[in-house]
Amino acid sequence: MRGEAGRWTAAAIAAIALTSFGAVQPSRAAEPVKTLRVVFSIAETSFDPQFASDAASDSVIANICEAMLDYDYLARPVMLVPRTLEAMPTVRDNGATYVFKLRKGTFFTPDPAFKGKPRELTAADQAYGIKRLLDPAVKSPWLWLIEGKIVGADEARAKAEKTGKFDYDTPIPGLEVVDRYTLRIRLKAPDLRFLYALAVPNTCAVAREVVETYGQDFGAHPVGTGPFVLGEYRRSSRITLDANPGFRETTYVPAGPVPADAQPIAAAMKGRRLPLVQRIDISVIEEGQGQWLAFLNREIDLLERLPSEFVEQALVGGKLKPELTAIGIGHETLLRPNTWWTFFNMDDPVIGGYTPDKIALRRAIGMGYDDDEAIRVLLKGRAVPAAGLIPPDIAGFDPALRTQAQLYDPAAARALLDRFGYKDRDGDGYRETPAGTPLVLERWSTPNSTARQGDELWKKNMDAIGIRIVFKKDRLPELRKMTRLGKIPMRGDGWNADYPDAENFMQLLYGPNAGQENQSRFKLAAFDKLYDEARALPDGAERTKRFDRMTELALAYAPLRIGYHLIED
Repeated sequence: MRGEAGRWTAAAIAAIALTSFGAVQPSRAAEPVKTLRVVFSIAETSFDPQFASDAASDSVIANICEAMLDYDYLARPVMLVPRTLEAMPTVRDNGATYVFKLRKGTFFTPDPAFKGKPRELTAADQAYGIKRLLDPAVKSPWLWLIEGKIVGADEARAKAEKTGKFDYDTPIPGLEVVDRYTLRIRLKAPDLRFLYALAVPNTCAVAREVVETYGQDFGAHPVGTGPFVLGEYRRSSRITLDANPGFRETTYVPAGPVPADAQPIAAAMKGRRLPLVQRIDISVIEEGQGQWLAFLNREIDLLERLPSEFVEQALVGGKLKPELTAIGIGHETLLRPNTWWTFFNMDDPVIGGYTPDKIALRRAIGMGYDDDEAIRVLLKGRAVPAAGLIPPDIAGFDPALRTQAQLYDPAAARALLDRFGYKDRDGDGYRETPAGTPLVLERWSTPNSTARQGDELWKKNMDAIGIRIVFKKDRLPELRKMTRLGKIPMRGDGWNADYPDAENFMQLLYGPNAGQENQSRFKLAAFDKLYDEARALPDGAERTKRFDRMTELALAYAPLRIGYHLIED
């Protein structure tokens, strides 16, 4: 999941209402409607669950729509639990066949598309939601979750690409609606990690008549079975979610061991019906100053990420200042599995390509950029340097990994550029390409103060190694569209784990995912082969070896300048 904002689920909302996370205001006086007021630092793009992939949109989707599975909010190690299912699915054929039994009496929220009749969730709705991932017209960035896995699914997509229309009515052999409440999924090969995909909210069930009623505007009319419904909606400005009055009775019961530091949360939630709030009021405030002022003025209850420019006003020695604690504000830090980078478009004529000179250019840029200064100055120390894509707490993470390509060494960067013909031929202080044409990097970002500070650091670092860099701006939804179309040469972004497996990060460089989550459009047969092998292997040393080799290739070809793992507070 793209990483500019966090995803909170119904369970998380309940926990937030009872505990401190990030920066949290004290409870207010009794209100007619119990409301949690939060802020997005980025605008949403769409509430179409199979299309949206940014964290703001997905945060809303996860509270309106429901995947078949979910994670226990407190259990450690992490555990999958049923969400719309009666029980965990039956696993057969060593993980090649899964049988899902939907909970009877689960209903979609009322919508004109249902013509005034109650609409129960069925296995056909779940199958339809999965088919939408396959439909080329949807352009789902989540296709990679199931691509190459379900028997007959790839063939159905290929047929749609040929005919121009996906056939939703023709059965897919591996996606079988057994009866009204039973779905059987057959895979091409055993995959014991497949269930992770079905805990991602973007694999949720969708009522076909809602999609057909709203057409291209479906993304503004989400209809699900979850704990909230979309209330007021002003694009890129304000979103309200109202508690679903028809939501099934749900209380939190830990599915497994709860760590000691979470015991107070579990005790406070015991026996209480979810969700604990009747409304979520979301404001879109892109500038950190506006977020901080709104928080101090008690216009919002939760800052999921403290704006970096206000860290020194709020914290001392990493802890909340006493004057803020005294007025009831709480604070907590979290190193969620995430990785942040700058990607290079491998199809770009200036910075892309697989020849030695282009690889040298990207590696020199990487060695010329000072991550330590970025973490210290821009992030106020709230990150740890990253050596590879895989973050801490995910199997395959190597804390000892550090290569020259990841070290700040401007002298080595200048020498590498000289060696491969990137020299200043006209004496203006900036290098030309080996062909003698001007070398100009083009980096895109959002038009806010934090991004502008980042631009200043990039310019200082690139000037130091003789590379001219220019900066272009647009709002994040537009940047995402342009990125998918391959129109952006260079941009920073990040990824929060969708599920606890290194595959979730390595898919960001998997060739077939270009135009989806592979922002750099990196296509390397050796990398793709290792990725396919790792997907087919059980957890263990052999699988980890594949991830290690993929990391080596990623660092060698440098489609990303891997930066840091963000500490959120």
